[in-house]
Amino acid sequence: MTLGVDEAIGRFNPDLPLVVAFSGGADSTALLMACLARWPGAVMAVHVHHGLQPAASAFEQHCRRLCGELSVPLAVRHVDARHRPGESPEDAARRARYLALAHATVEDLGCAGEPQIAIAQHADDQAETLLLALTRGAGLPGLSGMAPSWTWACDGRMVRFERPLLHVSAMDIRLWLQRRAIAWVEDPTNGDEGLTRNLIRARIMPALASSFPSFLDTFARSARHAAHAQALLDERAADDLAVVGLPPAIAGLRALGAGRLANLLRHWLKRYCHTSASTAQLDELVKQLQACTTRGHGIELKVGHGLVCRRGSVLAWSEEGIHR
Repeated sequence: MTLGVDEAIGRFNPDLPLVVAFSGGADSTALLMACLARWPGAVMAVHVHHGLQPAASAFEQHCRRLCGELSVPLAVRHVDARHRPGESPEDAARRARYLALAHATVEDLGCAGEPQIAIAQHADDQAETLLLALTRGAGLPGLSGMAPSWTWACDGRMVRFERPLLHVSAMDIRLWLQRRAIAWVEDPTNGDEGLTRNLIRARIMPALASSFPSFLDTFARSARHAAHAQALLDERAADDLAVVGLPPAIAGLRALGAGRLANLLRHWLKRYCHTSASTAQLDELVKQLQACTTRGHGIELKVGHGLVCRRGSVLAWSEEGIHR
């Protein structure tokens, strides 16, 4: 069931101080203002300058000005979010953003323990993510949509990301801001229907809303069902990985059936390498491992934004172009 902004923040109980990922757009502005109203003096912000469009510097100036007026501590990180060959621009920007948010929270704002970062994805984003996953033929990880929370390892420190507005619609967020006369900036690329997510937002989402008014709720429910099923697979993968070892021993990997092997590899790549394999890459890796019957059998395969290689008796992953 979709919620209002105030109700969603009322259900949110983070450890304080809380860091808000603040782009200057409507969603992150509502998140920042609602959190600040509930926890005055205990909210900080991070702005990530991606450098991908001319308006990026104006977004930064807007965020600096608003945080200055609100006396909210703000850290700004400039990142290179350009994608590598074979990597989607969206995935590259997302990875750069999360790393920058984590580093800024720990290094610039000095948050101790396991700091929490709130990001402003909402119910419409969740539905768009599910539709985007379907267009790509995604499996359970993609159909699970966006998790309400997750942890990210940052130089040995764990940082927790939270999505407190995940059950709030985009329309309710904008109405909440308009009632309070709070301004925000609009990303000019949002109107570019050459980008698949924008095409879904502009054409498919309105059609769904017209024909199936409760689709945000039903899509979210389907995503939760997929997430529950994926959680069971993750538990099995963690159990298998505990037996195989870290780094994964090739002999232990080869003892698994193809389905369990693929499940373990997917879990290992995501949890420990912060990357993911395409279906073709994963199928090829499974095939090469099953054929790896001699000591001299080498493995070197591009996976995600890096390389999976054989190193002696184990499997290893490294950033693309880095050989150890």
